[in-house]
Amino acid sequence: MRVFVTGATGFIGSAVVQELLNAGHQVLGLARSESAAKALQAAGAEPHFGSLDDLPSLKRGAQAADGVIHTAFIHDFTQFAASCDTDLTAIQALGDALEGTHKPLVVTSGIALLAQGQVGKETDLASPDAAGKLRARSEQAALALAERGVRSSLVRLPPSVHGDGDHAFVPALIGIAKSHGVSGFIGDGNNRWPAVHRFDAARLFRLALEQAPAGAIYHGVGDEGVPTRDIAELIGRALNLPVKSITAADAAEHFGWLGHFFAVDVPASSAITQSALGWSPTHKSLREDLESGSYFD
Repeated sequence: MRVFVTGATGFIGSAVVQELLNAGHQVLGLARSESAAKALQAAGAEPHFGSLDDLPSLKRGAQAADGVIHTAFIHDFTQFAASCDTDLTAIQALGDALEGTHKPLVVTSGIALLAQGQVGKETDLASPDAAGKLRARSEQAALALAERGVRSSLVRLPPSVHGDGDHAFVPALIGIAKSHGVSGFIGDGNNRWPAVHRFDAARLFRLALEQAPAGAIYHGVGDEGVPTRDIAELIGRALNLPVKSITAADAAEHFGWLGHFFAVDVPASSAITQSALGWSPTHKSLREDLESGSYFD
């Protein structure tokens, strides 16, 4: 299968590209620059120049492929609403290109748009009060494409997708701990973050591309829920820093934009996903990754 991958040089997308190539697929990867194109070629993929806000380029990439995996997202969480708007229009463009073809379109979403305080399941819909609620429109748009002749599916990812090369939430927490001289958690730190290794997530994307029926929702979850206090303690131990509770009132000042996400309690299950696709996590857990020291090299 020839697969168009957005975000193909990103932390998750690059793992997806390698997973697809190892499974015998061909990859057409979205590239915003010459350096990105060279990275794709070095990996064994074909570059396709364009960007998330270049809708004609997205449509051309989708039309030139047998299926699409959409992993790209603008990770500027200080402009989260704008990033979600861009994501929505990109999904709509990809859907327009695939309409009536019954080709697969696998769209990335987030566990953080589910209701807090309970173990989220694949059958749960986005909560209007969720931390990631602005991404719900992208979910709805992707699932609606099933009625337009697109074999669309969703892969929801947890707040922490970890592994070598991670530059998202966990490295941000490490940076904050270094700058403040303390590894913090919010309140009692019992709120839980699910997590998954990037290589396990990549395998799930491939399986969804190959097997998912239209309208399916999957959870890329390895760790069902790691208490944020545990994350803070692992960081503190590695950096030889004290571990401290930060009040909810002080969280925004201490953690900046990350405080909003570090406060969520969104444990999640992948039981339905594992049963449906025969997928199971085989790589390091978040705790094991932090304990290995790779985040602190």
